[in-house]
Order: sequence, then C-alpha cells, then structure tokens
Amino acid sequence: MEALFGKTVKLLSSMLSFRAERQKVISSNVANIDSEGYRPSEISFSSDLARALGEEGSLPLVRTDPRHLGADGGTQADGEFQVSTSKEKVKLDTEMANLAENHLMYNLTVELLARKFRSLQNVIKESR
Repeated sequence: MEALFGKTVKLLSSMLSFRAERQKVISSNVANIDSEGYRPSEISFSSDLARALGEEGSLPLVRTDPRHLGADGGTQADGEFQVSTSKEKVKLDTEMANLAENHLMYNLTVELLARKFRSLQNVIKESR
C-alpha cells in the first residue's frame, strides 16, 4: 500500500486510529468524573507517529530552547499508544475542551484523507 499511496495515507490512517482511541480515553475520564480516587488518563501519539513514519528520513526531536516542551511520553498501553495518568482529579471543563479538540482534529484528518484520495482519483481520470 505504501508504494501506491506513500506514507501519507498510512500516517493519516494511524492518526484516525489515535483520535478514536483518544475519544475512548476522554469519554472514560468524563464517565468517571464522580468516581472517588479516579485520576484522568491522557494518550500520546508520539510512538505510533514514529512507527508510521519509519526510521529512515525522520529527524529526532531536539529541544532548541529551554522553554520548549519535552518529547517524552507516559507508559505504554497495548503496544500502540501511550496512556498516562494524571495526579489531579478529573476537570469537566478540561475534558470537554479535549473532546472538542479531538473532534476537530479527527474531522481535519478525515478531510486530509479525502483530499488525498480525490487527488489520486483526478490523476487516474486524467490519465485515461
């Protein structure tokens, strides 16, 4: 598949999987908001992104300014995405903002995939 579509489709597909998984994590946080002792979880995409891009041709993350955030993640879950648990209680406002952001990013990824396939469709039509 990579020979036909390049790395773009594989990367966008991984991003869709990540967004779907993040939706589950955020929903779990909201569902357990009143559960005593429950701590919110967060999910990281860095390991799956590196795997999707492959090792060749990729650049390592480098902190060029001490004010930049680090690139390290939390604990590994299911061998695919990294899920970490916060020490704070669940905050509904934060989780709803995360939910809205995740929804927008999912829709953006779907749109990028649709554009990629439309461009491939146009190439096929023009070659006839």
